[in-house]
Amino acid sequence: MLNKKRVAVIFGGQSSEHEVSRASAESVMRNINKDLYDVVMIGITRDGRWLLYDGPFDKLGSGEWQVIAESKGKFDVKECEAGYIGSARGIFSAVGAENDSVGIDVVFPVLHGCNGEDGTIQGLFELADVPYVGSGVLGSALGMDKAYAKIIFEKECIPQGKYRVFSRKQILQDTDLLAEQVEDALTYPCFVKPSNAGSSVGVSKAHNREELIDALKLAAKYDRRVLAEEFINGREVECAVLGNDAPIASTVGEIIPGDEFYDYNAKYANKNSIICIPAELPDETISRIREYAVRAFKALDCAGLSRVDFFVHKETGEIYINEINTLPGFTSISMYPKLWGESGIPYGELIDRLIELAMERHENSKKAVDN
Repeated sequence: MLNKKRVAVIFGGQSSEHEVSRASAESVMRNINKDLYDVVMIGITRDGRWLLYDGPFDKLGSGEWQVIAESKGKFDVKECEAGYIGSARGIFSAVGAENDSVGIDVVFPVLHGCNGEDGTIQGLFELADVPYVGSGVLGSALGMDKAYAKIIFEKECIPQGKYRVFSRKQILQDTDLLAEQVEDALTYPCFVKPSNAGSSVGVSKAHNREELIDALKLAAKYDRRVLAEEFINGREVECAVLGNDAPIASTVGEIIPGDEFYDYNAKYANKNSIICIPAELPDETISRIREYAVRAFKALDCAGLSRVDFFVHKETGEIYINEINTLPGFTSISMYPKLWGESGIPYGELIDRLIELAMERHENSKKAVDN
């Protein structure tokens, strides 16, 4: 009989993308091969409690899972004394996910946003010495921090738009001065976004001084550093990357937002947003986008998976990188699994490959330490 790998699917979290994470986890649970994997679900509540959940996975997206988990009286980390946890890996024992006879073989963190894809929880997995899907601490942190990612993209000579970075303190002290600096460097309209956030949370398009000031203040609510970016009159396209040291790129998909731009509402609520896979672009343009996506993935030392977002200028056809997402959405409408599905890797097989890549990366890291 085939020995199943025990996979811990972790979802939820304390970020602004808590709901998206739950929806992603439900999709993963619907598609993961139960004949190959013994899956244990661990949910992180909005207040930071880790709860073991063994109920129906169709309750994940709605949030009903938490009531069920709490009613069964399972351990949660905040109720355990520090001595009981004992080590970083002990956190899995603390929630009842493993014991002396049954351990976790690999973690699939279906988490988005801060504390999920920014290197923090990846550091915990490293300390626990457990394989996990996705990029390591460095790649996760760089991918999440759009300002530092832009510095690396610039060094890698990947084309991108003009930008400026401000701190929350600067914004609170003199927003008018910063608005003048943005106007000197960029033209209207321009985009303003938190440096560390995902799913377009806190992103605004400013058409004038008043909107720019409001946008800076809004973005500052989500992060202590804020980006102001040049508006590029471009088509929004995305490319998925899969692999470790020899990553491959998917075909390219185009997003036609139902709103003025592809914000949180356009992604998850507006039914008028359209996804075209493959994008109707010249073969040369698609090839260049795929090349840039792999270069960005390698430059940030990513692993496992990433989705790289670009603009293709509507008039000139020039390509500009926008950002990289190291733990992209895995919902039924998310671009990452859709892109690979169109490229010949169905959802279930994609999960298999990601788990294999996690095990491979962990093994390679161990060899490096042993030698």
